[in-house]
Amino acid sequence: MAQQASKLVVITEKVLLRDIVKILEASAATGYTVMAAGGKGSRNTRSSGQPAVSDTFSNIKLEIITASEDVAREIATKIAEKYFDNFSGIAYLDEIEVLYAHKL
Repeated sequence: MAQQASKLVVITEKVLLRDIVKILEASAATGYTVMAAGGKGSRNTRSSGQPAVSDTFSNIKLEIITASEDVAREIATKIAEKYFDNFSGIAYLDEIEVLYAHKL
């Protein structure tokens, strides 16, 4: 019983995690996944390695799967408008097919 859904992916600075989670929890999204991320973009190279003192300046990748594309776009807009002028970040949307899920 596959179900069509939207996956919003946000890659940004770890320092924003708590604030972004507040946006997610205030939305109609039912869950999210957070992973360490690293790479290079328009704002230079970022490492996902563990620094000796702190990983505060590392990047994260959040994946949010929603049944509604409108919900995913609303979340992306809120995050981008609030943070992406002053912090590095990118958000993109994929149309996916969920094969198995407790609920979506």
